[in-house]
Amino acid sequence: MKPTHFATRTTLLALALALPTLLPAQTRSSLPPRGGVTVATAAVGDWPTFRGADRTDISKETGLLKQWPSSGPKKLWTYENAGFGYSGFAIAGGTLYTLGARDSVEYLVAVDANTGKEKWAAEIGPLLTNGWGDGPRATPTVDGDRVYAMGGKGDLVCVSAKDGKEQWKASMTEAGGKVPGWGYCESPLVDGKLVICTPGGPKGTLMALDKMTGKQVWQSEEWTDGAQYASPIVIEHGGKRQYVQLTMQNFAGVNAADGKVVWKSAFPGKTAVIPTPIYKDGQVYVAAGYGVGCKSVKLTGSAEPEVLYENTNMVNHHGGVILVGDYLYGHSDKGGWTCQDFKTGEVKWAENGKLKKGAIHCADGMLYLLEENTGTVVLIEASPNGWNEHGRFVLEPQTTNRNPKGKIWVHPVVSNGKLYLRDQEFVSCFDLKK
Repeated sequence: MKPTHFATRTTLLALALALPTLLPAQTRSSLPPRGGVTVATAAVGDWPTFRGADRTDISKETGLLKQWPSSGPKKLWTYENAGFGYSGFAIAGGTLYTLGARDSVEYLVAVDANTGKEKWAAEIGPLLTNGWGDGPRATPTVDGDRVYAMGGKGDLVCVSAKDGKEQWKASMTEAGGKVPGWGYCESPLVDGKLVICTPGGPKGTLMALDKMTGKQVWQSEEWTDGAQYASPIVIEHGGKRQYVQLTMQNFAGVNAADGKVVWKSAFPGKTAVIPTPIYKDGQVYVAAGYGVGCKSVKLTGSAEPEVLYENTNMVNHHGGVILVGDYLYGHSDKGGWTCQDFKTGEVKWAENGKLKKGAIHCADGMLYLLEENTGTVVLIEASPNGWNEHGRFVLEPQTTNRNPKGKIWVHPVVSNGKLYLRDQEFVSCFDLKK
């Protein structure tokens, strides 16, 4: 564990972001406390993992700016040594954690969330190389005094949140997994005493480890799809706590106690499957890009859920989809920025001329949209009534070292009154408080 300076490599992967992963929408608040990163234990303003403590990608904060000045919100700082990659932000206890490639090594970096000063950098594993840009894609997860991070080649590392000292390391390939084309991108899910991850392969798609020791508790031997780029979510349905994950072939729920498959539904993907699943009131929703579209099912207690709809109204690549109330929001390769009825799958509105493709985040009733090509950030209302814009600005600085195929793929995050954005080595922080 030692800090070094990032190398001037052409930058990172395309899919990553994903993308890494979505959690159960508003129902997460009904889950019983189990320790770890849950709504019950995470501070309101903190953002301890990809898409937040409940993986809905909705911040619980209030009192934020609802209208931006013409130049955008005030910039507080820019940290210039995050390294290359598409890792997002985990923010807890005043510290921001992210992953980045420096020289030929992937690091977990801890930065003061208020000042942008680096605290420490811990080596995670060897560099993932890729034609869309080198480096890690996953977002770390903070649980108490520990941080869990997945390297691009499948090294899952647990370190001390205080100083980055390694506590244990596990390998997805040793668990039977094969490194996906764009690397391992999922963000570890901490639930109670377990860390849930997706090695994929013949030994089992999902795996549970003891979060303190890294020892395997179970692996889902009945489900052997290879890993893709989504992150798992936790739900409670029919008296059973389940982990829901999406692969290139299916999405399924497995029993949290033993990894046994509770239900499964076919969802054939193409090239890459990235967005996080969404859950609310017994309904599960998934989406994918490359022309695939979306599908929603109703959990009935049987091994095969009831299909509610399957269409191409939301062809979401990796910018994410968010459920706010009864409506889904995200960018569709088919129709642009789209509002979709969660219950019926029908399009409520679509806007394709005011902002191109990108990532999404929600806080205080507003949607934060980040366009991947230009770095334009737009604030709109989270409303089924249409596109109502409240400001925009262009992210600066932007890297000059990005791989030509790479874009600004890191999802925006709001935490403790601040907006965090990243383009490779540059992490920038903006003041959102009124």
